[in-house]
Amino acid sequence: MSTISSELSSIDIDKQRAKLPNLGSAIRSQAAVSRAKIGNRPILDGIDCEIEQGEFVAILGLNGAGKSSLLRAIAGLMPLKSGSILVNDVPMTPSTRDRARQPLAMLFQGGGLIPQLCALDNVLCGKLGGFSGWQTLRGFPASERQNALELLDRLGMAEFASQPTRQLSGGQQQRVAIARALMRSPQILLADEPVTGLDIMAIQQVMKNLAHLHSEGMTIVTVLHDLALASTYAQTAIIVDRGRVVYHGSSQNLSAQFEQLIES
Repeated sequence: MSTISSELSSIDIDKQRAKLPNLGSAIRSQAAVSRAKIGNRPILDGIDCEIEQGEFVAILGLNGAGKSSLLRAIAGLMPLKSGSILVNDVPMTPSTRDRARQPLAMLFQGGGLIPQLCALDNVLCGKLGGFSGWQTLRGFPASERQNALELLDRLGMAEFASQPTRQLSGGQQQRVAIARALMRSPQILLADEPVTGLDIMAIQQVMKNLAHLHSEGMTIVTVLHDLALASTYAQTAIIVDRGRVVYHGSSQNLSAQFEQLIES
């Protein structure tokens, strides 16, 4: 696990550490076992956890523990052999997947942008699932283009709207990716290692963007490698080891939790 040094201590951010009112379950995993395996072991090997509405949760673990796989399973991108995952009490199954995904948006590792498209067009791609192929051939409605521009402006990226994303820095690309995810008006944002490969300033900007969305009531579930980031921004930590949840609790004092994990 890498650590962000003392620059992190200067971040002025309200973590809203007061206990959340019980707003109900946003995500619930019950004994989830994936079809995909590492050797003879399922990548997800009986995941039990529950994430409440409005929580900011960091998923942590050693390399190969199953962190990103858990996020993908929540999004319906990794089939289960047994067990279940529910999003807003809707099971993530082949027959109900579209309904279960409605409140979700996902921020993929590396952003997942189309490099030759400009920032605005990449953001508009966030609405592709809401239109038929014929509608998209005719172009996006002016209202959607305006919404995309407003999201870019909100994230400090309006001046780069017409610039191909391959010309943007890593941090700028990630903010475009956040704007694209917000085009779905999600209740729950899943972020897979959103700051990997970014410099310290870009890391702070991206994490502050996520913290701001959380302050507005959005549920944030993000995979992180940095314990200091998790302690600074997240209310709750879930530590995964060999496809199982081995810790689910406060994001404070995570170093002690990892010492126990390494020693076991």
